Amino acid sequence: MECRSIRINAPGEVEIIRTEIPAPGKDEALLKVLYGGICGSDLGSYRGTFAYFDYPRIPGHEFSAEIVEIDEENTYGLKKGMIVTCNPYYNCGKCYSCQRGLVNCCEHNETLGCQRDGAFSDYVVMPLERIYDGKGLPARTLALIEPFCISYHGVKRADLKAGDKVLVIGAGTIGILAAMAAKEQGGEVTICDVAQGKLDLARGFGLDRFILNHGDGTFADQVREATGANGFDVVIEAVGLPSTFENCIEAAAFGGKIVLIGVGKENLDFNFTMIQKKELNIFGSRNARKEDFEQLIELVRGGGVDLEKVVTDEYPFEEAERAFREFSENAGKMLKVVIRFAG
Repeated sequence: MECRSIRINAPGEVEIIRTEIPAPGKDEALLKVLYGGICGSDLGSYRGTFAYFDYPRIPGHEFSAEIVEIDEENTYGLKKGMIVTCNPYYNCGKCYSCQRGLVNCCEHNETLGCQRDGAFSDYVVMPLERIYDGKGLPARTLALIEPFCISYHGVKRADLKAGDKVLVIGAGTIGILAAMAAKEQGGEVTICDVAQGKLDLARGFGLDRFILNHGDGTFADQVREATGANGFDVVIEAVGLPSTFENCIEAAAFGGKIVLIGVGKENLDFNFTMIQKKELNIFGSRNARKEDFEQLIELVRGGGVDLEKVVTDEYPFEEAERAFREFSENAGKMLKVVIRFAG
């Protein structure tokens, strides 16, 4: 029996290919994919700008699925018919990071859809330890848990205190989800973008302030106005450009914290002494951990966050090429784009 997969052959070139349905091995399950989200890295892969991608490759690491084949004597409590989501970050288990339990930043990390073929197929095989029960959440909502984990993990790195003034730079999906996570943790949240359309979408998420960065030198003035000239306690970078990192340095308060979630390919030449002068605390944030998935499934189940609000567009599997093309052409007007595989 054949299995359809979406493959990016080269920048701007997407096709649907046909392969055999994979067979699960020991401690693995066969999953029928229900929904998949196109994330910023997938879009970067389509455009040829993402740092961790080789062609040709099946993309996709944000997804929900139904378990269709599994050894039900497993120790994870997983059963056939469960609607699940998965941790797509494969760690080696041997490097220094893994030895210390920092599996999300494994030195040899391979993420589905980036360093190895991803989940944009009718069927995929996953290790049981990476499959998480969706606890009754709708399949489309479950496909949004992974990007929320990326944002949530980054926000946790900052160890927010209630009342902290937080700036999120980048009003794409990851930025808005980071803003939602910071708000849920008690922050007073401002979000910034260069696209008015993105900020217009962000206004529906209960945030406190909005900054349109015109690139005309008024960014610093808007930061001073928003913070009483103090700067932000926490700045979260969710774009991945040299200019947005410089914005972080500029916007952070003396003694402030900066979290870098965005991924880019460009170098930056800047006055690094500002890090010393402001005594800034700068944190990288990569991937997420099992506890992030589990905590967010419970948070969303409890009504703490309405993830569905980030979905602006949905396409059927057969229109995958159009989904990528239109997302690339209209990124300033779209947030989360999902592909409906089945269900």
